[in-house]
Amino acid sequence: GSWFVLERWISDSPFHGAASPAQSDLDVATGTHAQETLEHHWDTWITDADWAWLAEKGINTVRIPIGYYHICGADPSVLDGTDFANLAPIFAGAWARVTNALASAHRSGIGVLFDLHAAPGKQNADAHSGTSSTSPAFFADLENMARTTRILAAFVAHLTAFARAHDPPLPNLVGVELLNEPQPRGHGTALKAWYREVFRTVHAIDPDLPMYVGDAWCTDEYVGFLKAELERDAAQFAVLDHHLYRCFTPEDITASAAEHAQRLREESEGTPQMFARVAGEMEGAGGALVVGEWSAALNPGSLRGTGDERAAKRKFVEAQLNLYARHCAGWFFWTYKKESGGDTGWSFRDAMDAGVFPVESFMRRVAGEHAEGVGASEFRRDQARDGALGAHAGYWQQFPGNYEHWRFAEGFTRGWDDAYLFASIAPAGEPYVEEIGFVGPWKKRRLREHVAEKGGSNLWEFEHGFLQGLRGGTADIAAAVC
Repeated sequence: GSWFVLERWISDSPFHGAASPAQSDLDVATGTHAQETLEHHWDTWITDADWAWLAEKGINTVRIPIGYYHICGADPSVLDGTDFANLAPIFAGAWARVTNALASAHRSGIGVLFDLHAAPGKQNADAHSGTSSTSPAFFADLENMARTTRILAAFVAHLTAFARAHDPPLPNLVGVELLNEPQPRGHGTALKAWYREVFRTVHAIDPDLPMYVGDAWCTDEYVGFLKAELERDAAQFAVLDHHLYRCFTPEDITASAAEHAQRLREESEGTPQMFARVAGEMEGAGGALVVGEWSAALNPGSLRGTGDERAAKRKFVEAQLNLYARHCAGWFFWTYKKESGGDTGWSFRDAMDAGVFPVESFMRRVAGEHAEGVGASEFRRDQARDGALGAHAGYWQQFPGNYEHWRFAEGFTRGWDDAYLFASIAPAGEPYVEEIGFVGPWKKRRLREHVAEKGGSNLWEFEHGFLQGLRGGTADIAAAVC
């Protein structure tokens, strides 16, 4: 946060010369010494030391918000007809820093999700969408939506060209989030139509690029939308982004820290039930669920009377991490750091340093040694497969039908071997074991390969076997090396 799209509560110093009300990128750009201020901030907010720290802590992906105006160094036309139309000299230098962020992350073994945080006309009323106006015009003016489609096309085209031309080529672009926290209100139908157009446009440029869609806090509605899109285009790689905070609403304020943790931990509570339902539907459709923003922040009302605030926050964080590990392809803590130190609720670095964030809870498990190869685990795999196959065949025997249980066995073997394949990816000396995050899209890929080789009947058996084998292989790795 606040590297390219500035937020004053995160980094205050770039706003010292900003025009009133001094809350947004546009205010900074129209203030004094804007170019010098911005370029200094871009060059100093995140450095090689930050990338090294993140890698050492086990972070394998970061989410970087950008505004459409940060792309003008690659394509000046993105500013035409917008609030930033005359500010190309101010922002022209941003593009080199954006591409350098991708290259720097790769040197540290870190993937990058770029997120369009600010669109022309702004898609929500917040200052982090480019201007300090509280009247979003993204939906009111159809040209803003068409313009944003062209901007995303330009961004993807230029960024993927940069990644391919880089020496060595950069494989760490993990996706693009099409629009951060849109507030469509009465324009939900128009937003979905816009998403479909962007899917077609971006897919034509890079058919393998994952596209992330924010749920606009209407999670089930957008699950249904993305499922339909994945059914329409089986090659699509779509990810639903949900943001979870528990510090803003009146209900958040009146609940204690312990109550917040319990509501996230207990499977019978509403949020865990929603996560299980949504993750299952997305995975079944070949998509995935991520939490694109979350934090350790609690309202002071939730901490009132708490004897040990650090311990209370830690339990709140642990409850979230356990929830995400069960149901999500990944998560992104908001935010990495703050200019003023000591905020263990919103600053990942401060939370980590203070012990509020439990370092041992990453999805990538700390390992004493790297996982043994697939060959060394074949005996355990075959034993597990035969047991699972027997249970599978025994269950379905009570329902007469035309089954092909050999597909279950092949799926189990493929899933187990893939668990070991990912665990062996990291280079020697890397203290973490990799796991498959995007199970739904990966399963869909393996299913297409299976169909091409073995035909397309009873594919549900291959899928069931694959998921059981993947879980079994992951558990075997954990027992063997973690």
